[in-house]
Amino acid sequence: MAFKVKKTKKSMKWRGDTTYGHGARKKWKGSGHHGGVGMAGTGKRADHKKSLVIKLYGNNYFGKQGVTSRKTEKDRSKSMNLEDIRNNLESLMKKYGKNNILELKKYKILGKGELKDAIKIKALGFSEGAKEKIEKSGGEAILIQIEHKRKVEEKINSKEEKPKIKKVILKKKK
Repeated sequence: MAFKVKKTKKSMKWRGDTTYGHGARKKWKGSGHHGGVGMAGTGKRADHKKSLVIKLYGNNYFGKQGVTSRKTEKDRSKSMNLEDIRNNLESLMKKYGKNNILELKKYKILGKGELKDAIKIKALGFSEGAKEKIEKSGGEAILIQIEHKRKVEEKINSKEEKPKIKKVILKKKK
């Protein structure tokens, strides 16, 4: 009868060796060549990490934040042309008219178009062309800011001078 030899397993042969026969350690780690550590790959379409990212950082993680470039600022002030006033005069007078004066407090009036009627218009501002055209038609352009300043000055002048209060400085006792 032949003597039976117990064969050692391959895994036993590699015990204590970090590479286990796979060359460099990084090749057998299962993470590619050391790519993808931490928050790598959390771009726009990283669907597998999106729920985690939103939980940690909220929806502000994706996309641009803050000032990306200093572009010229858009003029957000409200403006109205004389043409629009002429075409919608009746409805504007119902909505904004007081004592035969059209009060457009939040608007700047621009000079596109012509006016046929003599209208008094109170507004936040007027372009030079608009002012000329309003006065040419027999109307009047009244700036609200100037009127407001006058009212404030009248209030100040009408009040009696307040008695001056002397400042008292308290000294600490030593």
